[in-house]
Amino acid sequence: MTTSLLQVNNLRAGYGKAEVLHGIDLHAAKGSVITVIGPNGAGKSTLLNTLMGILPGRGAIEFAGEDVAALTLEERVMLGIALVPEKRELFGTMPVEDNLVLGGFRQMRLGNPKWRSRLDEVYQLFPRLKERRHQLAGTLSGGERQMLAVGRSLMSGPSLLMLDEPSLGLAPLVVREIFEIISALRKTGVTIVLVEQNARAALAVADYGYVLEMGVVALQGPAAELAADPRVIDTYLGAARQKAPA
Repeated sequence: MTTSLLQVNNLRAGYGKAEVLHGIDLHAAKGSVITVIGPNGAGKSTLLNTLMGILPGRGAIEFAGEDVAALTLEERVMLGIALVPEKRELFGTMPVEDNLVLGGFRQMRLGNPKWRSRLDEVYQLFPRLKERRHQLAGTLSGGERQMLAVGRSLMSGPSLLMLDEPSLGLAPLVVREIFEIISALRKTGVTIVLVEQNARAALAVADYGYVLEMGVVALQGPAAELAADPRVIDTYLGAARQKAPA
């Protein structure tokens, strides 16, 4: 039986009186990759921000068997939840390695004497960051900034890593590299919730998928089945499929 790491039931959230999420149910098995796809404005980023504790929400959020719905962002971080936001939010005037070290705050707080050794693990996953470890984060390319944002989150040793549009604004070759990294992360045992507009790439790397439309789950199922669903193909994969070589 697969162990559940994240269980969300009837989650409602929004901004002020404007409700964006209208009763979301979502499940992530331990060690799995789940993806949430959908159009702009569907509520994908709102979902991640609510799970992280950045936005208030109503409903049940259970993480590793614990009810975390009332916990603060900081408390959720200490439990092992990490979010790589769409805007990456790096410290641009600080070197790459200093950004990474800041990401190790959770491990330091937990009293892990070997927390700095996680730097070697991140550099092994992202050799380019090691090459640029003394370079200011603000001078990195878009792909390198995304790698740094992911690496900084990994420094905390999360059990759950949430990625908000990791391929946004990146060149196709870099997008492929980012998704190869997501596949590699699966082998580390971390559970991943991936919000992504590149539906084809997201479904190719995920175990299970959710299609979010206007704040509700319109479709869900194993990623391979969603990728073959006529409605998903027409709405989210059609353009990509037409461009694909024969």
